[in-house]
Amino acid sequence: MNLDVLAMAAHPDDVELTCGGTLLKMAQRGYKTGILDLTAGEMGTRGTPEIRAAEAAKAAKLLGVKWRGNLGVPDSDVQPSRQHKLRLAGMIRELRPKTVLLPYWEARHPDHYHASTLGYEACFLAGLKQLAVAGEPYRPFKILYTTAFAEVRPTFVVDITAQYATRRKAILAYGSQFRPRKNENKANVYLGLEQLEEEMNRLARQSGHLIGVKYGEPFLMKELAKVDDVVKMEVRSI
Repeated sequence: MNLDVLAMAAHPDDVELTCGGTLLKMAQRGYKTGILDLTAGEMGTRGTPEIRAAEAAKAAKLLGVKWRGNLGVPDSDVQPSRQHKLRLAGMIRELRPKTVLLPYWEARHPDHYHASTLGYEACFLAGLKQLAVAGEPYRPFKILYTTAFAEVRPTFVVDITAQYATRRKAILAYGSQFRPRKNENKANVYLGLEQLEEEMNRLARQSGHLIGVKYGEPFLMKELAKVDDVVKMEVRSI
């Protein structure tokens, strides 16, 4: 497959909420992008795996991704177990992504922070020649962490102002999750449509403000960035 960018997250809609605008922007630049949902979200209070799969397909089309798949890990059981790591390492060897986007390693939901560790360790294992999984050894060049819902200062922010409206449509494609049914108690929904809209705008505007644009998506990387030209850096200091 040789993807340029692969975003991995625990549940369908996690990628759209954290880095959907960035994926769309990269697709618009001609890069081959993909999404790997680790679970089908079957433990969610609302919707069914079948409904969420249809919603995920619609969202993927809006974001222009070339490939979307599901690893088949049981929902609520995302963890860096040997079984899950080997399965994911095999997928990485098949897709051969240059850049991988993972959730930040601290989160409210255990599946989210375990997805971060699982993704990193599988990327490492995929490069081991003696690993007993199919495919040629391969290791992504860059691993980035999405920090949209994390209380942490990002390393950099991607300007998604031009992609924001389409990203919003991709998120709202998950009607089963964000549109309350008739007679449903809204108090039972962790993030309803009204709260989602408000939170989407707040986080994207907050991140965009950091770099002087309307909307942004924040990321963190563990290594330093290389800069060749300190005269043509974009964001003002004062």
